[in-house]
Amino acid sequence: MNALISIAEQVAAKLIANKQTIAVAESSTGGLISASLLAVPGASAYFLGGGVIYTRDARRALMDIPDDAMRGLRSSSEPYAQLLARQIRERSRPTGDCRRPAPPARPATATAMPPAIAAWQSPVRSSK
Repeated sequence: MNALISIAEQVAAKLIANKQTIAVAESSTGGLISASLLAVPGASAYFLGGGVIYTRDARRALMDIPDDAMRGLRSSSEPYAQLLARQIRERSRPTGDCRRPAPPARPATATAMPPAIAAWQSPVRSSK
């Protein structure tokens, strides 16, 4: 968790410096991204909220993504990450990028983050 908090501190510093906010939609990380961001003092300045969208029922109820929108998509894919990023942006209106972590089972898509939270980087620019 210390490695995650270290990354979250860097993210928090950039969000605060740029006067931006963030919302997070997670799945297989089970809330670790949100927990890391919230562990940084002053999180209310940049963290709007988020959700752990782990099941089909959660996707329907919390993100209002119907089954039809999932046709041809796998939950651990970049297109799904982008869909969640768009939905969380529309629902929460952050002033920065939205990023949705994906399972670490896809090392070819991992960023420089620790393996425990290898993530799809799916920026969705806010219109604000």
